[in-house]
Amino acid sequence: MLPIDQIICGDNCDVLGTFPRECIDLVVTSPPYDDLRTYGGHAWDFYGVAWQLKRVLKPGGVIVWVVADQTKDGSESGTSFQQALHFKRLGLRLHDTMVWEKVNTGGARGSNKAYWQAFDFMFVFSSGGVSRGSLIEDRRNAKGGMTYTTGGKRNADGTTTPNRSMCLAEFGRRTNVWRIDTADVGGLHPAPFPEDLAADHIRSWSNEGDIVLDPFNGSGTTTKMARELGRHWIGIDVNEEYCEIARRRMAQQLLPGMGPPVSVSVGGPDSVSCPSA
Repeated sequence: MLPIDQIICGDNCDVLGTFPRECIDLVVTSPPYDDLRTYGGHAWDFYGVAWQLKRVLKPGGVIVWVVADQTKDGSESGTSFQQALHFKRLGLRLHDTMVWEKVNTGGARGSNKAYWQAFDFMFVFSSGGVSRGSLIEDRRNAKGGMTYTTGGKRNADGTTTPNRSMCLAEFGRRTNVWRIDTADVGGLHPAPFPEDLAADHIRSWSNEGDIVLDPFNGSGTTTKMARELGRHWIGIDVNEEYCEIARRRMAQQLLPGMGPPVSVSVGGPDSVSCPSA
């Protein structure tokens, strides 16, 4: 049974271990960064989580892993890079190394002799080639709307390729550096996701009806935005207080006529299509 459209309180390794293989389209998550925040004092097993995420990810699916490093005694830990390389050792592709530039923050000071730290890494891993989603095109082209003509050329057989007029689109694909404000959920969580960040990754790497998972769900931003964008969602968190916050946020989103969360029998009638475990 795959518990879609639910917030689940429990250890993420234990919960993921009950999921069938290759049943998740997209993971958007941010694990605890080194020991920068306690998150209620709960420990977590990176290697166990990484293995389980690799196991449940569908071919063509994506994991977005938002992470940063602690600076201690003037040296950054490098944990983020170690985690990225471990995902590669598990057989996933490092599809893109993206940067979240936090617009409205002064940054963290790792050292008095270093620049202010004002970004997190967003590692994008894929199981084989990416097969879902659509890249966002909102970067204004400096010459958008202008028409230009390609020059004709003489071919090897003596014929001539004629000139061709083309119009440059007003907007093009954005870069992999995203400038997004940090989130504020009124102190409900020490490190909440901005809704725009979660939503833009969901748009980029999944389609409507896909299943989006956050195994460190926290206050529930990923699950909230997944539902707003017409995806199924699963949130896992070990902290019951955060799970209740996420459930309240999801309840506020419940529209008239929408039923309660459901569990899906893998391969059964009216189910989400997943291979057997």
